[in-house]
Amino acid sequence: MNVRRFVITLYLTLFGAGVVAAGVFFWQAQQEYAALRANEQQTQAKLVEAQRNLSEQERTLERLQNDPAYVERVIRQRLGYAKPDEYIVRIRE
Repeated sequence: MNVRRFVITLYLTLFGAGVVAAGVFFWQAQQEYAALRANEQQTQAKLVEAQRNLSEQERTLERLQNDPAYVERVIRQRLGYAKPDEYIVRIRE
């Protein structure tokens, strides 16, 4: 009877150790999964921002290629160009 009790105790101990090991493994996997999800969300946000910037730049390029009035306005604003007989007055604030 003493041997039987020892074997049962041994099996229960091994089973308990297996359950603890599985729990630790599951907890680590859960932590890694949470970190990967957070990384995915950050990357997704960066992708959305990059796509928005690309769309905006494509619209600007399209207007620069097809809209002479827009090209003139951009040149005047960014480069400070003026037409002949036209003066640019800059007021400092």
